[in-house]
Amino acid sequence: MRVAKIVARQAAILLATFVGLLLVTFVIGRVMPLDPVIAAIGPDVSQEIYDRTREQMGLNDPIWVQFLSYIWAILHLDFGVSFFTKQPVVEDIARVFPATLELASVGILIGALIGIPLGMLAALNRGTWIDGAVRVVTLAGYSAPVFWKGLVLLIVFYAWLGWAGGPGRLSIFYEGLVPQVTGLLLIDAALAGEWEVFRDAFGHLVLPGLSLGYGAAAYIGRMTRSFMLDQLKQEYVSVARVKGMSERQVVLNHVLPNCAVQLVTTVALTYGLLLEGAVLTETVFAWPGLGQYMTKSMFNADMNAVLGGTLVIGTIFILLNLFSDVLYRILDPRTR
Repeated sequence: MRVAKIVARQAAILLATFVGLLLVTFVIGRVMPLDPVIAAIGPDVSQEIYDRTREQMGLNDPIWVQFLSYIWAILHLDFGVSFFTKQPVVEDIARVFPATLELASVGILIGALIGIPLGMLAALNRGTWIDGAVRVVTLAGYSAPVFWKGLVLLIVFYAWLGWAGGPGRLSIFYEGLVPQVTGLLLIDAALAGEWEVFRDAFGHLVLPGLSLGYGAAAYIGRMTRSFMLDQLKQEYVSVARVKGMSERQVVLNHVLPNCAVQLVTTVALTYGLLLEGAVLTETVFAWPGLGQYMTKSMFNADMNAVLGGTLVIGTIFILLNLFSDVLYRILDPRTR
C-alpha cells in the first residue's frame, strides 16, 4: 500500500509538471508578436485565404479549446510543421537530437570524470595552494563565456596546432558512408566497422566536447568541494579517524557515499543543462544538433520548431529529475 501511494504521488507530480510545461509553451506561442497564419502561408494572400487558414488552424476557437487541442496534438507527437524546413517538427527533432545527445554525453562524461576528483582534491586540501588552484580553475571554467571558450579552442587546437577537427560533425568526404542506426555517429561508425569515419568523427567531437565538459567540470567540481567540506565536519568522520581508519578509507567508505545522493542530482541536472545550453557551442562549432536547429528556427520566426525543441528539453529535465529521485531511494535508505 505504501509503495502504491509513493508511485501514485510521483505520477501525480510528474503529470502536473508536464501539464505546466505544456501550458508555458502554449502561452509563449500565443503571446509572441508573430502571426502564425502569416508564418504558415506568407503575407501576400487575400483576406479570404487568411480567414480560411486561421479557421483551419483553430485560432478562432476559445482559448481553452485551443489548449486542449494543443495537448491532444502533443500527446500524439504532433508538434506541427516547420515553416522553415517544410517538414514535421518531430521528424526534424528526431534527425538533429542525436547530435546534441552525443555532444552533451561526452561533455557530462568529461565534466564528471574531471570535476568530482578536482572537488575532492580541493576539499581534502582546504586552505592550501592546491585548493586555491582548483578554485581558480573551476571559477574560470564556470565564469568564462561559452562562445569564448569555443573560439579559443578552435584557434589554438584546430587553426594553430592542427590537433583536432574543425567545425561540423564530420569531414565532408566521409558523409553518407555510415548507415544511421542510433543516430550517434561514433556508435554507428563502430557498428559499421568504419574506423576512419570513427576517428574523423571523434576528432570533430573533441573540441566542442571539451568546451562543454570544462564548464560542467567547473560546476561539478565546485559543488563536490562544497558537499565534501560539509561531510568532513560531521561527527562520524571524527569517530572513523579515532578508530584508526586511514584518510583514504574515511573518504572512500564514508564521506563519498554520503555525498553520492547530492552528486547524482548535480550531475543529472548538469546533463540537462548541457542538452539545453549547447546552443552557443553548436553555433560556434557548426554542430548540426538541436541547439543550432532552434537557433535557425528562431531567426526565421519558426515558432513551431522553437516550441517543439523547448518541449523536448523540458521533458528531458522532468525525466532527469524523476531519475534522480529514483536514485535517491536506491543510494540513501533514509529516503525510503
